[in-house]
Amino acid sequence: MGHPPTGPGALQLPQSRSSGVTGMIANVSSKRGTLAQRRIADAVPLTALGFGAAVLGNLYAEVSDAVADAAIEVALESGIRYFDTAPHYGYGLSESRLGRALAARSATGAVLSTKVGRLIVPTANDGVQSDGFAVTGRRSVFDYSRDGILRSFESSLRRLRRQRVEVLLLHDVGQMTHGRHHESMLRQALEEALPTMRRLKEMGSCLAVGIGVNESAVCMELMGRCDLDCILLAGRYTLLEQQTINTVMAEAHRRKIAVIIGGAFNSGLLAGATEPGTTYNYGPADEETSERARRMYAICSSLNVDVGAAALQFVLAHPAVVSVIPGLRSPDEVRTAVQRVHAQIPGRLWQELRAAGLLLPDSPTP
Repeated sequence: MGHPPTGPGALQLPQSRSSGVTGMIANVSSKRGTLAQRRIADAVPLTALGFGAAVLGNLYAEVSDAVADAAIEVALESGIRYFDTAPHYGYGLSESRLGRALAARSATGAVLSTKVGRLIVPTANDGVQSDGFAVTGRRSVFDYSRDGILRSFESSLRRLRRQRVEVLLLHDVGQMTHGRHHESMLRQALEEALPTMRRLKEMGSCLAVGIGVNESAVCMELMGRCDLDCILLAGRYTLLEQQTINTVMAEAHRRKIAVIIGGAFNSGLLAGATEPGTTYNYGPADEETSERARRMYAICSSLNVDVGAAALQFVLAHPAVVSVIPGLRSPDEVRTAVQRVHAQIPGRLWQELRAAGLLLPDSPTP
């Protein structure tokens, strides 16, 4: 199948259709073990551990082509088959690196999600930009129009060297992102962006559609107003943050909307092997949050449990969650993530975290 047409009137807005996520789980064998698979919309199998490729867009620090390529190779060897990217990540760099590496390896069974809602444009900026990507000469701008969605998607397919992607997500719709323009952007998302994405699904250019956000409120706004197959939610359901258990997570499970978890380490606060990091929600961690993290580390240390392993396995225990996608910058980070998702964790850990008030009573645990 070729690229979708992008001329005026090329797409007719689709009729609404229902979507769902199955509870079916399979296994994919690899040279180094197995990773469970869960499915979106009865059609898209994601390995429970996925590869978050934002960091391959030089997020906060440059990554060489060789290191990025090696990280993807180790991921494939380890059984990871799900890769998440976006045009915004390095303004096309992450998609280009991922597309080149997967094409070079003829990566059978690789499942990709990318995003629409931003277009890449030239810029005179020659340093690290405010959104953290160390890439010069270009930036991204929001565009939720039908034409903008199609242009973004067609450009992504070229960079990814693909004729389709399995999962297509609308990127960063929400109040915190758009401020006073939120209502108008949300309206355009509902009237143009999401229907256009649905049409792409009907054409076979993708197999599932959803949103990719850092905000929980917009998930609640959209779930009742449009058909979503999945939500990629970053940082809002984690070992550290469980407040969405009775809102987004419960509603997604009720509606059979699959949830992909990003930011399971809360921007690095829970990523360290022996002590918390210093960043939370892409900025310096406040003292109250840092103290909560220190208490988690102390309990995990007393039971000889790696906090990163607990963080990954905790989110995967929720019945709505189909995959967790830590950012993986290097081969060593890939290997560490695989070890963490397979680590043996005693049930006593969850009991002690709950007793200490660090887990909500109704939070599912492995």
